[in-house]
Amino acid sequence: MFVLMEDLLDKLKLLNYEEEALRRHNMRPLSRHYFALPTNPGEQFFMFCTLAAWLITKAGHPFEQPQEYDDPNAIISNVLSELRSFGRPVDFPPSKLKAGYGEQACYVLDCLAEEALKHTGFSWKRPAYPTEELEEEEITEDDAELKLNKLEEDVVEEESDNEDNFIDLNVLKAQTYRSDMNDSAKQEEILQSTTGAAEWNLEVERVLPQLKVTVRTDNKDWRIHVEQMHQHKDGIESSLKETRGYLDKLHNEISRTLEKINSREKYINSQLEHLVQEYRSAQALLSEAKEKYQEGSGGVTERIRVLSEITELLERVKQETEEKGSSMTDGAPLVKIKQALTKLNQETIQMDIQIGVMEHTLLQSKLKEKSNMTRDMHATIPEATVGAY
Repeated sequence: MFVLMEDLLDKLKLLNYEEEALRRHNMRPLSRHYFALPTNPGEQFFMFCTLAAWLITKAGHPFEQPQEYDDPNAIISNVLSELRSFGRPVDFPPSKLKAGYGEQACYVLDCLAEEALKHTGFSWKRPAYPTEELEEEEITEDDAELKLNKLEEDVVEEESDNEDNFIDLNVLKAQTYRSDMNDSAKQEEILQSTTGAAEWNLEVERVLPQLKVTVRTDNKDWRIHVEQMHQHKDGIESSLKETRGYLDKLHNEISRTLEKINSREKYINSQLEHLVQEYRSAQALLSEAKEKYQEGSGGVTERIRVLSEITELLERVKQETEEKGSSMTDGAPLVKIKQALTKLNQETIQMDIQIGVMEHTLLQSKLKEKSNMTRDMHATIPEATVGAY
């Protein structure tokens, strides 16, 4: 939670929240653990809502800035709905955000800050580490030196290249020999020196401080580490000498205490031997009684099951007997039979009426058909034929 809050603060600084969000509402900048620790829940909740609304607006979704007297449940639900619209999962209840601090508040603001950075086109890049340049010692130049500048530069280069900070004397001799050869080649006419020993000594004393080779101490050098290891070893040995006496004394006291405890335990065991025997016999009797109880309880359980079955059968027989008795003494079936007979009589009368109507209709149709046949027969016989007869 604290690491998440620090990441959130870095992202807010990248979004310039001090100028765009805090100065507009006259608020103070956030501390490193503002939303991780409870300080003032009301102020923290208002700050959370203000930053959430600003980040949602910064991410490209218009969001109304919450006021001090707005419903906190409505504000939280709107913020979570916007967070879901960005595709971020919300697997905690909204009531966790009412306090204005905690892991959930840091998570919501961190997700919104990432979406705002994506919308603004910000992208994280690899860190660019500055190159460490070794500081070279400044050596005072003297025009009166005889070709020593080049020699000192070569020595410094050898010191930087050599990990053990040693100077190769062979290289130094070769360079000195080359410089002497160059001087002899240029000044072939000088075959004998006219400088006295006193002047050479003065020149040596003057140039000697500049010819000293200083080796810079580096914390990464293994010699420094070895020296530190020796120092720590000496400190550990000195501390061990002091603490060994205390540890030996403590060990002796603990050993004496353990011996006393063992002797007391043996004495107590010898004094309570008969009680232990009685306790063991009582435990044996108790185990036997438990076995008998388990056997008896098993038989009782079986008998209880049989009794429950018999009781269910008895209840069923009683129910059937009551139903038969009630059916024998109850006159409801007779009433139902009478009603059914009355209904059958009514249906029989209706059927007789329908049969009579149908017979009458059938008779009328037959008579009509007969009259039609007679009329057709008379119509087909000619009148002359009737007169001849």
